[in-house]
Amino acid sequence: MSKLENKVAVVTGASKGIGASIAKHFAVEGAKVVVNYASSKEGADSVVREITDKGGTAISVQADVSKEADVTRLFEEAKNAFGRLDILVNNAVFQQFLPIEQASADAFHQHFNVNVLGPIFTIRASLELFGDRGGNIINISSGASKSPMAGVSLYSATKAALDAITISLSKELGAKKVRINSVLPGATETEGATSAGVTVGSEYEKMFVSNTPLGRRGKPEDIAKAVVFLASDDAAWITGEQISVSGGMYGF
Repeated sequence: MSKLENKVAVVTGASKGIGASIAKHFAVEGAKVVVNYASSKEGADSVVREITDKGGTAISVQADVSKEADVTRLFEEAKNAFGRLDILVNNAVFQQFLPIEQASADAFHQHFNVNVLGPIFTIRASLELFGDRGGNIINISSGASKSPMAGVSLYSATKAALDAITISLSKELGAKKVRINSVLPGATETEGATSAGVTVGSEYEKMFVSNTPLGRRGKPEDIAKAVVFLASDDAAWITGEQISVSGGMYGF
């Protein structure tokens, strides 16, 4: 039997990169997947197509997780489609490389609204659908929460906040049979990283690779496989943890 047979999962920010890979790996393991996206309908529909072409079950739902009304609609559509929820993956993210001189109020709110307030909204909504069965929440954090680099103070702060939420809620929700963990990726090859300037052969990439004991950047599937484990019963005794998946770049 597959690890996630008959489970229903919502994956936010799943139109590309790590989120898309998580959605696909979940489907391979038997889960029905809600592929959330904020703006890239084409990307989300492509992920759904790839899943369904291989015999899996998935739908795409547009929602900006920083907007409470959008989150309410996202979970209503998940319930209407599949009748229940078992797994939530908070992957949607906003990130800019900004020196402190450019850390405007708008930039602050963009980071915190998506990366912190968004997960608060989605976690609250998921608890209603989990019901008495309990459920499983995986927050996609970052090694930057523990080892911030120059130029990413806002982003790093949001991921530190997300990890604190994970720890606090593990203690609050354990009695409700809800497990919650953070996954902290290292330098990973995604469209977002490329748009931020971490391209193949760039100085940024060379720096990341030189600081990674396994000698390469991660791929989205490296992260997705760890998330599948945490979402499955194989991780039934794991909650409140911050798990680095970084090729050794971040050792905590």
